[in-house]
Amino acid sequence: MERLQKVLAHAGVASRRRAEGLIQAGRVRVNGQVVRKLGTKVDPERDVIAVDGQPIAQFASHTYILLHKPPGVLSTTHDPHGRLTVLDLVETEARVYPVGRLDKDSEGLILLTDDGELAHRLTHPRYEHEKAYRVLVEGRPDDRALRKLQEGVELEEEVTWPAAVEVEAEEGGGAWLRVVIHEGRKRQVRRMCQAVGHPVRRLIRVRMGPLELGELQPGEWRPLTASEVRVLKEGQGWN
Repeated sequence: MERLQKVLAHAGVASRRRAEGLIQAGRVRVNGQVVRKLGTKVDPERDVIAVDGQPIAQFASHTYILLHKPPGVLSTTHDPHGRLTVLDLVETEARVYPVGRLDKDSEGLILLTDDGELAHRLTHPRYEHEKAYRVLVEGRPDDRALRKLQEGVELEEEVTWPAAVEVEAEEGGGAWLRVVIHEGRKRQVRRMCQAVGHPVRRLIRVRMGPLELGELQPGEWRPLTASEVRVLKEGQGWN
């Protein structure tokens, strides 16, 4: 027998602390009965446990975690120098790894999973999945610089694909841009902005395909919902 909140965490439904909140909110049923008492013991092999009407067996086949990576954290599973990685921020026993990467200084949405087939499909260049960023740059790009970003910037290897770029606001001698790209080259958005004379101060990935960062704060994470997993597996809503 195990504590209910521990079973929920191990199934990838939520962190243990958030699982406790789900229980107290009456969103968890065991064998059809709402359970609100923390520390309730269950048998995950025999009891039918559901969250918001979804049996946790649907979560358990694979683990899918959406994390708001803070700046300074590495998008890798291990660092030989002992620096903080994305795996240090999540609470799961599954052997998850990041789908794609954000460089150390960048922040925002990153997906962690142990579903290798899905990870391959989400990162392979031929699928051209959209990624959206909010980017604070030095200065305010003029129309010529914006047009270059939109039409393609010549980097060392080749010209980037067309991108959607617009100015959202101005701040402290800089400007916030919204940048949407279909590629995933190393430090691509930073290099694009640098190439047109507007170095990046801050970069936040706010969307990857149909997944939205939403209200998650730096360091916070949540499991994907069953509907989000279904959309990813069906390959819909990516562009």
